[in-house]
Amino acid sequence: MTTFLEKAPENTTESLSEPCSADGTMYALQDIPGKGKGLVATREIPKGTRILAEQPLMTLPVKAPHAKIPELLARQWETVNVDQRTAFLSLHNKFADGIKKGGSQFIGIFSSNCREFGPGGSKAVYLEASRINHDCEGNAEEEWNSNIKRLTVHAIRDIHVGEEITICYGAGYHDTQASMQKNFEKEHHFVCACHTCTLPAEQREERDRKLLQISSLRWYYTNTTYKCRPIRSLQYLDSQARIYSELNRQDLGFALVFELAADLVISHGDLARGRIFAQKAESMYKILLGSDNPMTIKFADMARDPSRHDRYGLSIYWGTFSDDIPYELEPHDFEEWLWRRDKQPMAPAKALIPPKQSFFSAFVDLPYKGDIGTNSSFKKHHWCFLGQIMEPLLIVPLDLHVMDVRGKKLRVHFYTDKRGEDELPPKEAQLGHTVAVLDAIKHDFEFGPPGIRLQDARMIKSFPLPLTKILELVNEFRQFSKPQHNDCRNCHGCGNSAAAASMKRCSGCLSFWYCSKDCQMVGWVTKGHKASCKFLKDPDLRSLLLTEWDGVQDSVSFPLKVATGSC
Repeated sequence: MTTFLEKAPENTTESLSEPCSADGTMYALQDIPGKGKGLVATREIPKGTRILAEQPLMTLPVKAPHAKIPELLARQWETVNVDQRTAFLSLHNKFADGIKKGGSQFIGIFSSNCREFGPGGSKAVYLEASRINHDCEGNAEEEWNSNIKRLTVHAIRDIHVGEEITICYGAGYHDTQASMQKNFEKEHHFVCACHTCTLPAEQREERDRKLLQISSLRWYYTNTTYKCRPIRSLQYLDSQARIYSELNRQDLGFALVFELAADLVISHGDLARGRIFAQKAESMYKILLGSDNPMTIKFADMARDPSRHDRYGLSIYWGTFSDDIPYELEPHDFEEWLWRRDKQPMAPAKALIPPKQSFFSAFVDLPYKGDIGTNSSFKKHHWCFLGQIMEPLLIVPLDLHVMDVRGKKLRVHFYTDKRGEDELPPKEAQLGHTVAVLDAIKHDFEFGPPGIRLQDARMIKSFPLPLTKILELVNEFRQFSKPQHNDCRNCHGCGNSAAAASMKRCSGCLSFWYCSKDCQMVGWVTKGHKASCKFLKDPDLRSLLLTEWDGVQDSVSFPLKVATGSC
């Protein structure tokens, strides 16, 4: 009788070089440089194609006593035919060194290649699926299908002829590159050298930031949903969806976002959005898992009648009917409606934009890193970018969504030491506040649109005023706060010029001068200084409004030095 401890025959490699698929046309087992063997596409495999549906060769209950494992596997081994035994014994054994110390070759192979089998965490080995290697950007997704009792593998993007079919092991895709490498060395005994792991450092860092943001958003959604407003919970999901889209990644993590969004809005009575989110979840699960998977079927049913959801009726906070869907909207506007995004303020009127660009820079005026230097065409010594915060959702690593002085919407990405944590506290980065970024650098990102890459937290500060108000204050400050000829000042009330020594100065912000009490009342009430005085007590704001940035020779950072000739 053949035992399960026997070694693979000498001709194993040759016997496994034949196509593994049932029809011999979709993939073949081939040598992969640096990986041993793997599955390679022998034809074009469109996104959503089921690559294989495989029954387990052997299984092991999750709670099986350790001492019983050899016996449990031996019983199943007796039912395995010769070809299957040959294939099994040729699989990778990451515990091969343990055999020399008396370990079991068979159990080592099983442990090296086992995957989850159904609910409850039971383990199983699949001969063909075990040949699928890891890639941090795997082009396929595997999942147990309880309806057909098979492990399925589907293409999550188009796979081309000659391309290796890969999956991302464990939760690897949502780990940073350094974390993945550490985990794979410990758990899988290899160092990943895939395309993602060999990206230039700057691109790896950008990708890592987005994965950390997804992790942060997941944590906030899971741990704060019960105590925060539902719109905030929906924002956590919306932000995840946008990051996945920027990464151009459709996987089970992205599908879960739509699943949770459907659950959330339906639980608050919103059947219209619940139907759309269910349709999106169904569509993605169909690609990743197939139309016969329980998850796909579940959300197809939910999309047909979201009112049958077991949490429907718990609240009518967002109550809508399932057919209250504005299909007439353009795609962008439809997404705005779907995620209940706040209507954004209009761009500042052109009349409010300072005519001299030495005051503040728009995004279009910013240089790239390579543009700065003695031989470049960018000749400014220093410059200041202003942007009004458009979204109040703050996660680490921090990205601020802002609108500049010309109405351009973009993001400020924190690549600082703490990635934005405690560097811009939430109370200082509220919706409608304005951030000033000194010597801001324009950057083309690999995953997402161009934006600002901030590396020094000392170069940014938030002011609790809208952008339009700061632009108004610039003109007001330069007319009434800057010294005139012979140290004269313009009265903030009547506008007349007089020697500063003969005028009264605002004792609160030290910014404006007045001829008399009557003029002070005009400035205080008619010109709105009562509202702005408390903000102008901040010396950084006063200096920001008066500084001629192109003329500054010394290095700059917050807190700002008092501008030359300031009030």
